[in-house]
Amino acid sequence: MRIRLIYPKWPKLEHQTEFHLPPHGPVVFAACVPEEHDLRFTDEHLEPIDFEEDVDLVCISMMLTCQSPRGWEIGDRFRARGIPVIFGGIGTMLHADQTQEHGDAIFLGEAEGRFSKVLEDLQKGQLKARYDYLDHPAPVETVETARRGILKRNLYNYRGVQMVDLVHASRGCRFNCYPCCVRYLGGRKFRPRPIDEVVAEVEAIPNNRLFFVDNSLAQNKQWELDLFKALAPLQRSIISHPIEDDDEVLEAAAKAGAWYIYQAVFDTSDYIRKRIQRYRDHGIAVEGTILLGLDEHDEDYIKRLMDFLLEVKLDLAEFTILTPFPHTRSFDDMDKEGRITTKDWTKYTCGQTVFKPAKMSPEKLEELYHWAWDTFYKEESHALRMGRLLKRVMRREEKLGIKDRFKAPEIHERFGRAI
Repeated sequence: MRIRLIYPKWPKLEHQTEFHLPPHGPVVFAACVPEEHDLRFTDEHLEPIDFEEDVDLVCISMMLTCQSPRGWEIGDRFRARGIPVIFGGIGTMLHADQTQEHGDAIFLGEAEGRFSKVLEDLQKGQLKARYDYLDHPAPVETVETARRGILKRNLYNYRGVQMVDLVHASRGCRFNCYPCCVRYLGGRKFRPRPIDEVVAEVEAIPNNRLFFVDNSLAQNKQWELDLFKALAPLQRSIISHPIEDDDEVLEAAAKAGAWYIYQAVFDTSDYIRKRIQRYRDHGIAVEGTILLGLDEHDEDYIKRLMDFLLEVKLDLAEFTILTPFPHTRSFDDMDKEGRITTKDWTKYTCGQTVFKPAKMSPEKLEELYHWAWDTFYKEESHALRMGRLLKRVMRREEKLGIKDRFKAPEIHERFGRAI
């Protein structure tokens, strides 16, 4: 069969420097499609969709809530031509019933070892409307190396700089954070992939710079240590979400190439202050992820938080507005309390207020959100700070003798001598 896999576009946050990473969901899904099928991929962020293409099947992979309405539009257009459409991905799982109205079938859960049966059903004329494996995760040992060959790699760059590739070393998460839907999608049981398989996948990626997209690597200390020790000989440059606050783990992470961490900054405590400093002590840059609009947040709290962020000198900061996505604790609470003001999913971007905050108006929260971005980046823009970090990793790789994929003269010229 001729299969077109599509990743719909969605609006980026207003204040961020716009760049596009190779998406993770589609390439992981693609590894589940038998090779006898002709599978081709379109990332709508980077190239237009050919709605007149002669294909046998369209698969639409949706990750975000705000991406879903565009995915539904795409599905409707292909179905109007009589082409079957199957939806999958996180966005499909969060909006299953609504998505089903726009597709011939929806696939919920993990596709490993299962999607070939869907294709067989389609070829037999027996396609089911819903394939639901949400409560039955695939054995983590069956996760194969993602099929990155479907990507047009040259399109994923920022001002001539090749962007990171995404990879995951585990599924599930033992935590149950208030705004997060992972408990629904992947379960609260931490499911690490076999380390030798993670290493094999990393070795197969033609990119020195990787982003481990696991919700948190700080799930099991021994596994985390073993992972970093196994990755160290590969000499990759690694970005990830939080790492265990442990000297042995942090040292192993740094030796493995960890140079940039996303760390949630949820208060102004000494714990957070020390957490940031300990990353720095191991040569790891920190981007704070700051969620605004929790029930304890009033205007004074957010301004104190900003003072703290400037004091600890984060390398970068990403501000978002609390957004109650379906199947999260925040959605359940706010929906029950009648505090959700809209279910127009295009507004669920993390840059708009879609609920009634506890201690301020929705308009005031959005005002403070824009104020936070403007205040943090008043002296140096987001692009300039990001450019400085790019040059930092370039220097690290040069020192280790790793082939330089950053175009150093171009970086220097575009971002200026301040880098």
